[in-house]
Amino acid sequence: MLAPFYQQEENTIVISREQGSAFAKQIADDFNPLHDVDAKKFCVPGDLLFSLVLEKYGVSNNMAFSFAGMVDETSKLVLPESGNELKITSAEKTMLIVEREGENSQQASLIDSLISNYVAFSGTTFPHVIIPLMAEQSVMINPARPMVIYESMSIVLDTLALDAVTLVAGKHEFSFDGKRGKIVLRFDLKNGEQIVGHGEKHMLVSGIKAYCEQEVAALIDYYNNRKATLK
Repeated sequence: MLAPFYQQEENTIVISREQGSAFAKQIADDFNPLHDVDAKKFCVPGDLLFSLVLEKYGVSNNMAFSFAGMVDETSKLVLPESGNELKITSAEKTMLIVEREGENSQQASLIDSLISNYVAFSGTTFPHVIIPLMAEQSVMINPARPMVIYESMSIVLDTLALDAVTLVAGKHEFSFDGKRGKIVLRFDLKNGEQIVGHGEKHMLVSGIKAYCEQEVAALIDYYNNRKATLK
């Protein structure tokens, strides 16, 4: 599933601008300019790193992902031996820390469904979830510099005796102090009609300003036009 989006070079993984951008747009439906091939400061999508970890190490009952560094096309990612704590590094700098507990499953259909459902949910949260969530408190992202940073995420599965899961959005939360804020996006994982787990995605926001309907409309139009042009 992920083979087109990375290269294995000896004991390291490298993700080109073209590969990171293709994953963002084709798989995650994520049109953040940071993931554009020609972005001045290109960044590999965090959801691609999450997906690679699941593909390489499988699914555990409890998983927590903390993003510690920005991965770009020059990063040579070293994946460690399997363990309860995984530190993925590049040039000896930690880029991603993964903490795992419980049993582990290498079931391909479970891994693929978790990747597909989570990435689809994660990639479409801007602007459809984040902007209305902030608007409830009469604030918005600064359209000139819409800085939203993927900080961490976690998943808890009650059982791994599953062939596949689906994802249902839960109750989200936004809090802020001045120009900085935090967004917590929650979701449940289901197998058929039964809830079998849950998770959270944490994002940091900067450059918060007072809500303006016209600016919000212009930002959404800009995003939708980008999506229609680049897809």
